[in-house]
Amino acid sequence: MRSGGVRRDDEFSEFFTSRFDRARRTAYALCGNWVDAEEIAQHAFVRVYAKWPRIRSDSADGYLHTVVTRIFLDSKRRVRGREQSVAEPPDRMSFDPDAHDRQPLLTALQGVPPKQRAVLVLRFVHDLSVEQTARILKCSTGTVKSQSARGLQTLRAAYRATTPESA
Repeated sequence: MRSGGVRRDDEFSEFFTSRFDRARRTAYALCGNWVDAEEIAQHAFVRVYAKWPRIRSDSADGYLHTVVTRIFLDSKRRVRGREQSVAEPPDRMSFDPDAHDRQPLLTALQGVPPKQRAVLVLRFVHDLSVEQTARILKCSTGTVKSQSARGLQTLRAAYRATTPESA
């Protein structure tokens, strides 16, 4: 039995190593904060590891997307209105050297409500179908379509507001 556990750990270790950065970037697109994104990604991998023996290799990426998205949405439900003030903002380190090129878009994305933002990230960042997105978010395809339309409308307006020279 020990060799099965070692093989399981090796498979998960390879999965973690190859997917962590993408999971963290997805979380960042959802929450807009690298510290929170790191925490969401780590928490997602803890959950995935707990289910690892039952996860099929062909569905592992989809399961990870689902877990990252649900952790983000759950965190928004739990901490709404519980922001903490600090004397000085923490130092932030950018993990993406090209992030400054996308900063206006990422800033605008943070102006989109969390559920709409989750739909936009799954549909357009991860290029998932309407059906795949609906499965991950446990909602109907109609909800995904309407949230996509509303989210894109909100994103466009927020983007125009952050980049007045393009208006």
